[in-house]
Amino acid sequence: MNKLYLWGIIITIAMLGATYLSVGMSKGGLNGDIVNMLAVAGAVALVIITVFVVIKYVRQMQTDTAEGELADESWDNIGEYKNPVPMGWAIMFLGTMIWGMWYWVAGYPVNAYSQIGEYNEDVAAHDAKFEKEYASITGDRLVEMGESVFLAECKVCHGIAADGIDGKAANLNVRLEEKTVKHVIENGSNNMLLGTEMPMPDRNGLFNANSGALITDAEIDTVAKYVANGFPESDKAGAEVFAGVCSSCHGMDGKGMAYVAPDIREFTPELVINVLTHGKKGAIGKMPAFDRLNAKQKEAAAAYVISLSKGE
Repeated sequence: MNKLYLWGIIITIAMLGATYLSVGMSKGGLNGDIVNMLAVAGAVALVIITVFVVIKYVRQMQTDTAEGELADESWDNIGEYKNPVPMGWAIMFLGTMIWGMWYWVAGYPVNAYSQIGEYNEDVAAHDAKFEKEYASITGDRLVEMGESVFLAECKVCHGIAADGIDGKAANLNVRLEEKTVKHVIENGSNNMLLGTEMPMPDRNGLFNANSGALITDAEIDTVAKYVANGFPESDKAGAEVFAGVCSSCHGMDGKGMAYVAPDIREFTPELVINVLTHGKKGAIGKMPAFDRLNAKQKEAAAAYVISLSKGE
């Protein structure tokens, strides 16, 4: 037997043996798992095809001589023959494409066992169990749950005390900070947090009904302090600017109007939930949406944030 073929057989046996040992000795092995079996079958096919092709072309290089018609073009005086595509190569190329389409369309066991499928099923079962167990909790239990959600998801930016870590995020112990109010007045807001609210224009669309002119820098500072400090009755100047500029949408009491503007006195569950759902861009930066939280977790986080803003 030709040494080349002998070495090919030895290499094939060695590679197939190593493949079998690596799979068979791994945790779980084959165990009838069609995914692993298909992977091993593919590995076996690749080994055999690779060795066969290498042997064929090495043997061809040993015995064949160049023949055929040269193409007109040449690169660095290296010519190229006008030989047709080798039939074996064409068959293997087309066969690989057909196998790939079959594998992804029918061969891959979409409805059979796979680790990803098992994980997704476990997650779905856990979520269903969670929803059932916690669907009806309210009051203090909801706030406690919200605290755990906050510590897991929100404290990185807002801090354990929810104070915003020296201005790196919003301070959730108050409804609005002065810098946040100023940012919204100057830049407007188009988050439409509740899905039905009208976008708020920037300062170029805010008229003071008292003066009949656009809001000024001084008036922005005045009303921002008024809102951030909780609408104090002693702040007559802030109340006057708020009445002239803001009350037409937010109401005289600042509690907002349905389908028009949000409550800027207090956090509401709807507002917090929608910020968690859609994210929010503010004076400090952009807060991402928290898609990984389910509806109950968002409700609980809202209850906890509301309790913080009330000093509870």
